Amino acid sequence: METTLLSPLVKVEEATRVYRVDGQEVVALKGVSLEVARGTFLALKGRSGSGKTTLLNLIGGLDRPTSGSVTFDGQDLSAFDEQALTLFRRHRVGFIFQSFALFPTYSAFENVDLMLRLTGLGRKPRIERTMNALQLVGLTQWKEHRPDEMSGGQQQRVAIARAIANLPDLILADEPTGELDSETTHQIFALFRHLVDTEKLTILAATHDPIIDEYADTVYLLNDGLLMKGEEPKAISDST
Repeated sequence: METTLLSPLVKVEEATRVYRVDGQEVVALKGVSLEVARGTFLALKGRSGSGKTTLLNLIGGLDRPTSGSVTFDGQDLSAFDEQALTLFRRHRVGFIFQSFALFPTYSAFENVDLMLRLTGLGRKPRIERTMNALQLVGLTQWKEHRPDEMSGGQQQRVAIARAIANLPDLILADEPTGELDSETTHQIFALFRHLVDTEKLTILAATHDPIIDEYADTVYLLNDGLLMKGEEPKAISDST
């Protein structure tokens, strides 16, 4: 058990992803290798089209590499059939998207609770987990409000609550602040930092926003499908 806890939660080894578009090959990832340690906040930075979303999709079981491997908690995802991948995504990974992806006619509480219903959780533990998740993101007083009654930052907090409610091993956030202003972006990344530090969550966020440098443990740079390790901003700031 100790070895498992010390091993990386996610290990990507020499992963490539090649698509065919109009008869042409498009190489989205070129031999990417990455380890995600448990209880850390990692960032993937890069321009649109650099391969960030493709890499998140491989790690989240939404896509498969053309070559190479993705291992999650010691298990090779390529060995999972579609049913196993569905269960994996439902129980072990939380997804956060740029567009929030909330149901417009549902309240904040109902948006979070709905995802827990899909896991088959009973009513009482669903209520407890939903309220706990909303409390962690500071939205208990907004639990009855619909998305159109909330700001963009509040809507993204609902999306974060939905992602963490089922106690996943990993949160994957794809451009989570892409539709937010800089002040709200700071608030969202600070919330990620708080969740990692206090709840021991593991978060991997893809973004082009340099603000994330102030909050992530480690920043990786993706450029045309190639991964490079950037600076470790927290370590730098702690030493100055």
